[in-house]
Amino acid sequence: MTCPVTIRIQEDDFDIAREISVLTSGRTDIGAVVTFSGICRAVDDSAKVAALTLEHYPGMAEEEIRRHADEAVSRWPLNGITVIHRVGRLMPGQNIVLVVTASQHRQAAFQAAEFLMDYLKTSAPFWKKEESATGTGWVEAHARDDEAAARWTKS
Repeated sequence: MTCPVTIRIQEDDFDIAREISVLTSGRTDIGAVVTFSGICRAVDDSAKVAALTLEHYPGMAEEEIRRHADEAVSRWPLNGITVIHRVGRLMPGQNIVLVVTASQHRQAAFQAAEFLMDYLKTSAPFWKKEESATGTGWVEAHARDDEAAARWTKS
């Protein structure tokens, strides 16, 4: 069976349990499901965040995420992938991103989920703007995220 891949970029919230159910319903070949959900936090680098606005390049963002999902399928024996990324203005406590990976065994599901999240944090075409009491500004990349993503680079 081929590995179904679902990619959505949306303003609306998502339901994690529903997304897992959609991916696994009627499937008896899945033995492991790994999820990662990113949530808008109220504090970032000791500044209180009032809101986070996420922007993307429509069409390009979906294609780039698809390219990395396809790479994950080529690296690990996966049975399904779901990636949902929200855009628009989000408040602390709201969902931002969901990655769901399914495989026969947990190791592949964990590694693929980490690979996809490292890509989403460092290279996906999204831009984040934080609002705080001190003003509004674009979120800069962190070296720690680049270091995490570097481990997946093929030699």
